[in-house]
Amino acid sequence: MPTARKGSTSNGSVFVEDVDVQPAAGVRVVQLTPVGSGCTIGMGTGLPAYDQMAPGTIKGLHLVVADIEQARAELAGRGVEVGAVEDVGGGVKYAWLADPDGNTLTLQEMAWRTGDKF
Repeated sequence: MPTARKGSTSNGSVFVEDVDVQPAAGVRVVQLTPVGSGCTIGMGTGLPAYDQMAPGTIKGLHLVVADIEQARAELAGRGVEVGAVEDVGGGVKYAWLADPDGNTLTLQEMAWRTGDKF
């Protein structure tokens, strides 16, 4: 997915690149934050937390979005296969997708998390 450098999302990116450092030979740490999120997704090489994780072992990583239909349409428009939006009641909606390694991600919208609460 396209990323923007920290502080810049004018290119329509899905993630902001907060960190991309190589603090030692063979070590790289990258942190990406979904636009509008307070959470960061970390990845990299050269550290046990990254190197000992087999591809496809992350299941159900939730990416909370303000507008699931918009997020789904944006991803689909970029060629990502995203499942249909499912309304599970109580103001909660989900749409599922997977990356090429088999990790699964879930878009989640919670109607009460809007504005300053998002």
